[in-house]
Amino acid sequence: MSEKKHIVRAAGILGSATTMSRIMGMVRDMVVARLFGAGLATDAFIAAFQIPNMLRRFFAEGALTSAFVPTFSETLAQEGEERARELANVCFTMLTIVMAGIALAGIIFSPAIVSLMFPGFKDVPGKFELTVLLNRLMFPYIFFISLVALCMGILNTLRHFFTPAISTVFLNLSMILSALLLRGFFEIPIVALATGVLFGGIIQLALQLPVLWRKGFPIRFSFAFGNPKVRRIALLMVPSVFGVGVYYLNITISAILASLLPQGSVSYLYYAQRLFEFPQGIFTVSVAQAVLPSMSRQAAEGDLDGMKESLAFGLRLTMFITIPAMVGLMICSIPIFSLLFMGGAFDYAKAVNSALALFYYSLGLTFVALTRVLAPAFYALKDTRTPVMAAFVAFLLNLGFSLLLMGPLKHGGLALATSISACGNMAILLWFLRRKIGPFGGRRIFVSALKSLVAAMPMAAAAYGICRLTDWSMTGNKTVKIVVLAAAIGAAVVCYAACARLLRCEEAMEAFKIIRKKIGR
Repeated sequence: MSEKKHIVRAAGILGSATTMSRIMGMVRDMVVARLFGAGLATDAFIAAFQIPNMLRRFFAEGALTSAFVPTFSETLAQEGEERARELANVCFTMLTIVMAGIALAGIIFSPAIVSLMFPGFKDVPGKFELTVLLNRLMFPYIFFISLVALCMGILNTLRHFFTPAISTVFLNLSMILSALLLRGFFEIPIVALATGVLFGGIIQLALQLPVLWRKGFPIRFSFAFGNPKVRRIALLMVPSVFGVGVYYLNITISAILASLLPQGSVSYLYYAQRLFEFPQGIFTVSVAQAVLPSMSRQAAEGDLDGMKESLAFGLRLTMFITIPAMVGLMICSIPIFSLLFMGGAFDYAKAVNSALALFYYSLGLTFVALTRVLAPAFYALKDTRTPVMAAFVAFLLNLGFSLLLMGPLKHGGLALATSISACGNMAILLWFLRRKIGPFGGRRIFVSALKSLVAAMPMAAAAYGICRLTDWSMTGNKTVKIVVLAAAIGAAVVCYAACARLLRCEEAMEAFKIIRKKIGR
């Protein structure tokens, strides 16, 4: 099977599994919105969860994955399974020790961390104290999810994608059940949600270990820390923390600044970010995770032309998916919040405020997606300096535009600043990667982007026209809203697929071939 087919197949598996996870995540957020609304308790929970979640994105899914996968792939390709197994066991052991220390430190120093990150919470009675309590309960989550990320890196390199992707379903399920069933047992009901996070992390790790055993990589503790590959991974991780995690750092900066805005701003950004991550998690992360093992293996084998082809195809596939998703989110932001979140403690004003943030976040969807594919290409080539430099510029852009726009646009300005920053990060990475490895199909990438944009125009018109058929400010009318929004999304998908086929988009043709083959079987 060619690398293109491997990438599309892997992305399809990841996308299917992640779709289930994201649907459960959406159900989770609907439950949270209905039970707790957007106010003091939800601001405190979201802020408290953001701290271990930020570490997860920086260290686990960001730096660890980007540093470990290329090294593990190289070891597996050049030295065989036995040496790769040794490397995996040493890394697991070292990570267990390091993350246990970080989790303990986080619990101890939680008041200082919350005070530093969310200074505005001290102005509201009880908000700071509740955030500290929730943060202490959830901080051990970083321990479990970091080990999960290592297991995911091993399994993805072995071309097993389903179990790692589906495991987050159980995190969402744990949070939903805890919120519904346990909130009555706590003096502060939202504490039940924090316990659900911790249980979810334990379950996620428990799911990975049996699969690793079946794949011939049973995890055992090994204290051979002198392994030179371990030192290389550690050295790669240091700059990767900032290079891969800058987007999530910008999200965290937005949350910190939002704590200085009117109450509810942190929640508006969170709910918008969750919806924004729906297409990103299903498609963007799926493509990035599918491309990284291929690029790492090709780089380890010295196949630069093959790596460039995988990279170019990954970029084209990413744009083919994210451009219509971007347009769809912008048009349907209010209808989505009206249908999914309105009711209980979440009224129409909260839906509009959250939709405003989603609109501005959506402008940067394609830029964020391309960055997720471009940055790992540098790590596959063992270049950690360039992503760090690009990330630092993007961080400064985000901070500057956040301070500039949060006054006139409030929380919407913070979301817009994040999109501007993502555009800057993507442009810098694209420029330097071309200089580093030479041309990698820029003209084909541009033509593909143009075709996707043209195909998205009729789709946008169809979705907009159908969404105008009902009043989204009305509470209730769920059946009508479901029918209208489903019709808008269905018409948009059909329109985009038909236009893409007429324009002969290469990525669409690859996807159609695989679908036809599956149906034939």
